[in-house]
Amino acid sequence: MKLHNIKYLTILLAFGATSCAKLNEDPRSFIPANQFYKTQADAVAAVTAAYSLLNAGSNAVQTPYNTLFNTGMNFMADDEGPGPGATNADVRSQAVLGHSSSGLRILQIWQQHYAAIKKANIAIDTIPHIQFDATLNKRLVAEAKFLRALFYFNLVRLYGDVPLVLHDQTSINLSDLQVPRTAAATVYKQIETDLIAAAVDLPNTYTGADLGRATAGAANALLAKVYLTERQWAKAVTQAETVINGPYGYDLFTNYADVFLPASKNGKEHIFSAQFKANSQGQGNNQAPRSILNGIPGMTSSYADQVVFYSVPDATKPSGTDKFFSIYKLYPANDKRKRVSFVTRFQSPSTNLWYGKLNDNSIPGDSTPFFNKYYDPNVVANEAESGANVPIIRFSEVLLIHAEAENELNGPTTKAYTSVNRVRKRAGLDDLSGLTQAQFRDAVYLERRLEFVFEYQRWFDLIRERDASGNGILETSLLKVGKTNVTKGAAGKFYLFPIPQQEIDNSNGKLTQNPGWQ
Repeated sequence: MKLHNIKYLTILLAFGATSCAKLNEDPRSFIPANQFYKTQADAVAAVTAAYSLLNAGSNAVQTPYNTLFNTGMNFMADDEGPGPGATNADVRSQAVLGHSSSGLRILQIWQQHYAAIKKANIAIDTIPHIQFDATLNKRLVAEAKFLRALFYFNLVRLYGDVPLVLHDQTSINLSDLQVPRTAAATVYKQIETDLIAAAVDLPNTYTGADLGRATAGAANALLAKVYLTERQWAKAVTQAETVINGPYGYDLFTNYADVFLPASKNGKEHIFSAQFKANSQGQGNNQAPRSILNGIPGMTSSYADQVVFYSVPDATKPSGTDKFFSIYKLYPANDKRKRVSFVTRFQSPSTNLWYGKLNDNSIPGDSTPFFNKYYDPNVVANEAESGANVPIIRFSEVLLIHAEAENELNGPTTKAYTSVNRVRKRAGLDDLSGLTQAQFRDAVYLERRLEFVFEYQRWFDLIRERDASGNGILETSLLKVGKTNVTKGAAGKFYLFPIPQQEIDNSNGKLTQNPGWQ
């Protein structure tokens, strides 16, 4: 089964009764999954179902790496916000940190992840009992463990303590399904356990229809990122070096654009990505048209995503202030990533004319940058069918994980400079040298921001990164772009999402709310 043809796995159960006798309708449990999964094909389908919640979706249903992380997370950060086409009031409120525990996207991210974890748990519990090729059997279980680790990694970073469910819940009694929150440290330990086990049984590479599935390199790379997040610097360095020096064949593309072009997907820099396919029954990346200016003849667009504009001092302006500064202007002039990550105009496939300005008289002379990473040149007329994958972790990130962790552990050593400068060299920038530990830390943070813009990384980085005094950078970063709501409520409130109130009220009364969100 091709990974890019993933669809939700649906099981339909039909029961019939011909007797006139009164039935005792007191069901005690669901029919267990092991009664349905009996063949190798069933095992593959079970794991494919777990992959599906990375990238399935449509204009009506968003999944994490198909728009949901953007509207439910990145809009809250300092590089990106809702454009004119983002009309959902709940989303626009969350973008300025005016949301509550009843927020739609807060709930959807939670539910989507636990739905995916349920599918992974079914695969992990069931596949070992199915008789087929032992190597493939172990591989499929390892893929499910990798996915479960990824989903829990997202949850614990966003919500903190979360229920740790490691087996399929089959009871129909609500009380049996209610699980209290598990300490974040325990959740992280399980994530590590799953990734370590997955790396043993996953192959280094795939070919053909299996391209895009989790590999041993992906498990080791994600584990390096987990260690970095936990501030286990020595383990992060060692783990990153396992990937950098390992047998996986990873390297940077010479051309930064090849990271995102569908023609070069699943290449040497792509460690693990959410897979999309153009013009194939709605399996495209729906993020692409959200970044395109409305009203261009022959193009599908909504312009629901745009850069965040904010004010900075600028002596070259008559007012002494540049009121339309953005992430676009943070790039050095010679940074090759700038013209790949953004465009300032689009060519109509119908008229061949170029369109770009917003017709906004308040910003004369300023070209408006549009995010460009998921634009597919093969489907210009219908970018909702973009075949551009979403990178979840790629080799450049492993290099920056290595540089950051090595600097925190030992200061800016030769090893740390080598890794960060590999990324900078590809971007066309000069090598860094002669920095203090604090300066090097800030340089790596900026490098991550420029390298991974619009890749659903920024909010996670804002809640993880620290300044030289060990304080979080979230509040100061958001205040710079005018998001003053970050100062409201309890100190540190926004470092965690609220637990969805609907889950507490209707599904799991054992859940407690995060501080500041009561």
